[in-house]
Amino acid sequence: MGGSITMVTRAAALPGRAAKMAVSAKHYVLFNQMEGPYPAHLRKMVFANGCFWGSEKGAWRLPGVWTTACGYTAGFTPNPTYEEVCSGQTGHTEAVQVVFDPSKISCADILRWFWESHDPTQGMGQGNDRGTQYRSGLYWFDEEQKALILASKDAYEKALGRPITTECASAAEFEADGRESFYFAEDYHQQYLAKPGARPYCSAKPQCVSLPPFESWAPEGMEEHAPKLGSAFWDKYAPTPHCVIRSPHARITDKDF
Repeated sequence: MGGSITMVTRAAALPGRAAKMAVSAKHYVLFNQMEGPYPAHLRKMVFANGCFWGSEKGAWRLPGVWTTACGYTAGFTPNPTYEEVCSGQTGHTEAVQVVFDPSKISCADILRWFWESHDPTQGMGQGNDRGTQYRSGLYWFDEEQKALILASKDAYEKALGRPITTECASAAEFEADGRESFYFAEDYHQQYLAKPGARPYCSAKPQCVSLPPFESWAPEGMEEHAPKLGSAFWDKYAPTPHCVIRSPHARITDKDF
């Protein structure tokens, strides 16, 4: 992953706990349920691209996203706390879980947002935030997501012209020994930037480089995952430095572009 920061080993990771983190029943902005099980027609993605406050806000504003959550992924410690994750002794990275309606927004759209909303070449950090808990990551839940993630990574790496350090792995890889692929963060982190008194902070460093057109990198047979968001959306809402801080909290709708 680059840099001098190293990952904790499973043997050295903090023990954690059996109790789950308690979070609000409803999303603070979208008002849909926070925890599953979710309606059967919805799909799920988990990614990490710096401090999860800004990452989550960018995701919940996307058309077709049903609910989001801040949490911890790709580590060893069960049900970690924020302080434990920040210690670097759990192996987790700050992550966002996105539950979306594939009839309104595709996996390819979310991947484009992910790649363009940060700098995926920074190794163990993003902006001024350094440590394993700020590493970039994408975690697939099925073979189609895997194919799309890896193909889009190769395409964006070529577009950027420098090596991408994003961790790409199966979510199931972390579902061992009673662990889960995603642990909810403390409730005060959920939809943090929309809450009164929030500190306007986002560490992400968008590079203002577009992911190449889907047709140029899509794996064969993935036509059903073609983008639902067209050029009108990206012309107006493509990620730029500090865009999450400046943007309103409400979801973007078809009427906005």
